[in-house]
Amino acid sequence: IFNAFTEVTSVIYFSSASRVNSLTRSLSITSAESAFEKAQGERVTLPCTFVLSEEDVGTLDIEWVLIPADIQKKEETIILYSGDRIYNHYYPALSGRLQFTSSDPKSGDGSVDILNLKSADTGTYQCKVKKAPGVESQKIQLNVLVKPASTKCSIEGSQEIGKDIILKCASQEGTPLLYYDWRRVVTGTQGLPATSVLNKNTGELLLKNASKDYSGTYNCVASNRVGTDECSVELNVTPPINTAGVIAGAILGTLLGLALLAFLVFCCCKKHREKKYEKEVHHEIREDVLPPKSRSSTARSYIGSNRSSLGSMSPSNMEGYSKTPYSQVPSEDFERASGQNQTIASSKSDIAHKIGDITVV
Repeated sequence: IFNAFTEVTSVIYFSSASRVNSLTRSLSITSAESAFEKAQGERVTLPCTFVLSEEDVGTLDIEWVLIPADIQKKEETIILYSGDRIYNHYYPALSGRLQFTSSDPKSGDGSVDILNLKSADTGTYQCKVKKAPGVESQKIQLNVLVKPASTKCSIEGSQEIGKDIILKCASQEGTPLLYYDWRRVVTGTQGLPATSVLNKNTGELLLKNASKDYSGTYNCVASNRVGTDECSVELNVTPPINTAGVIAGAILGTLLGLALLAFLVFCCCKKHREKKYEKEVHHEIREDVLPPKSRSSTARSYIGSNRSSLGSMSPSNMEGYSKTPYSQVPSEDFERASGQNQTIASSKSDIAHKIGDITVV
């Protein structure tokens, strides 16, 4: 009885296992690649090929989702094939850059292409294939790197014999880790000087105790896992500059400049004093000189004074005054014009009549 029970149990177990295996293998994803590393601007194909069986009788759905790095966030659908239709409006960041590789995904190829890759496209993508009762999925890691770009070379330190010189190289763009390599471009060789020390992580090349032989063109290559970029710089090692002569020339130039400045200030001050003196002299002359008297007022004042003198005369001294030459008027106050002579003559006649009247009295 025990043996019979054991045989029946074995038959049931193997029958159940066989059914489970048949269901599990009814739909399978055959693509094996699970990680891709691409450069920005390139194109990538995320594979998702599958095989169906006769037992898969439901509607075929092929769904691609983006799994966020933060596990607390929900995954986002980016493209879907269902009921012989394609829906690709779910994820705006990939709008116009995401498409199914095959024009007929139900044929067994649910792969997708992402065009013009960006660094933001980095992430984990998952392909889900459903056709009841079968369900399969596969995750793919995509890493988009930026090539080195805008690499610049420079020289730090004095390019003199015996000095330590540092050649620097740095890329403005590029996904870490970036590595830098220097080489000297010389006819027949590309080796660096024996005293040079290279730091591939920082891009600095130290040239100790530089000599004239160190002169030449140096080339730097920046690289990461997806690309390279380079730049070059010209090094010209020269003898030390005569610092004493430079200092003396600088001092002499400074003194000459100060002298010229002092001369200009002196000229300006002198010119200002001359203008000020001219104004003061002109002002004093105008205050000291009285305005000239008019000729008519001078004549009237002279005649008036003679009349006052005549009014105070007595008969005893009239004889002397009668002989006074009244016709002599100061020549500087009168012009000998005919009109003025007539005026003077009439004045003399009036005086004579007055003298006559005084005599009669």
